[in-house]
Amino acid sequence: MSTTVEWPEGPIHQASAIPFRCHEGTVQFCLITSSSGRRWVFPKGLIDPGDTYQETALNEAHEEAGLRGVLSDEPLGFYVHHKWGTDLTVVVMLMEVTEVDDHWLEEDFRTRRWAPADEARRLLTVPRLHEALNWAVVRLGRHAP
Repeated sequence: MSTTVEWPEGPIHQASAIPFRCHEGTVQFCLITSSSGRRWVFPKGLIDPGDTYQETALNEAHEEAGLRGVLSDEPLGFYVHHKWGTDLTVVVMLMEVTEVDDHWLEEDFRTRRWAPADEARRLLTVPRLHEALNWAVVRLGRHAP
């Protein structure tokens, strides 16, 4: 696997953060429930005009999960998400969590859950999110925090 990710052609519409922390010697990932509450996902949102994908990934992690942290220098990868009758390209960033808020903007309709990679794989039901988690595990294996 190369150290740089090949950028896709076309616009990047959304940004996602895969938040992680080291807790008692184990790497854990933070999952949240989707806005419908039916699935476990990672924080993700539309990139607003004038914002960067990095700003969006950090903002979504804070709004949706109450997390603050530091992003990796390079994206983990990209995937296509079909929504609103169109395909949106999502850039995925790895985020080392430095602060966890007790209360956050979307806490009334999103649940936050920390899980090691094996448990996170069982909770995630969307194949592209499994792939994104695998990117994170590989990156952390090379550059352990």
